[in-house]
Amino acid sequence: MKVIAIIPARYDSSRFPGKPLAMIGDKSMIMRVYERVRLSGIRDVVVATDDKRIAEHAEKLGAIVVMTSKKHQSGTERCAEAYRKYNKEYDVVINVQGDEPFIEPSQIKMLRNSFKNKNVQIATLADNFKDTESLFSPNTVKIVKNINNMAMYFSRSVIPYIRDLETKEWIVRNQFLKHIGIYAFRSCVLQEIVKLQPNLIEASESLEQLRWLYHGYKIKIVETTYHGISVDVPEDLERANLLLNTIYG
Repeated sequence: MKVIAIIPARYDSSRFPGKPLAMIGDKSMIMRVYERVRLSGIRDVVVATDDKRIAEHAEKLGAIVVMTSKKHQSGTERCAEAYRKYNKEYDVVINVQGDEPFIEPSQIKMLRNSFKNKNVQIATLADNFKDTESLFSPNTVKIVKNINNMAMYFSRSVIPYIRDLETKEWIVRNQFLKHIGIYAFRSCVLQEIVKLQPNLIEASESLEQLRWLYHGYKIKIVETTYHGISVDVPEDLERANLLLNTIYG
């Protein structure tokens, strides 16, 4: 099975401009993501960007860089364009977000291994919620899956809703799954889903994976124990540096 990892990285983030080049300790965020992916054993790792500053920085790291359009609405669209431009055949494309500097190499391996089942079209990671504050935050995405570990729905609301129980007790009385936004796709499926038309459900939640479910694609949920930090806004850098000090002293 031939696998490629693509790291989408754009400069003009509305919440955190220049985020891929932000420093965590003595390394840029994109450098930390790139190094973590390489540790997973995937040989072909591509940085997909629309910005020359990021491209020049990534090339200095030894990364393969593919320049992409500035018009993309998602990292998935950027990955699909980079895959087409790279013009080599792979069975699986893993989209590792450029703001996941603590992604575990073992988690990337878990995603890759899920495609040993030939019926898997798309796979993503999930972890159990551990605190009520993050559970009720609309910034964290929740998942309900079925008996076959396939996603039934993703939401910014808390799902499932528990009747006749105070909300502070929900997290100890039920399993709630938190989505970790790293995806892997059959390469043919990746090219198909970026051609799909948006729908009202996706627009309501602002979650692109709901478009895929709406159109009948199946998403495999791979559970993991996840202790990293996604860097979404500048304030997250402080938390990231604290975690870095905890890991490496």
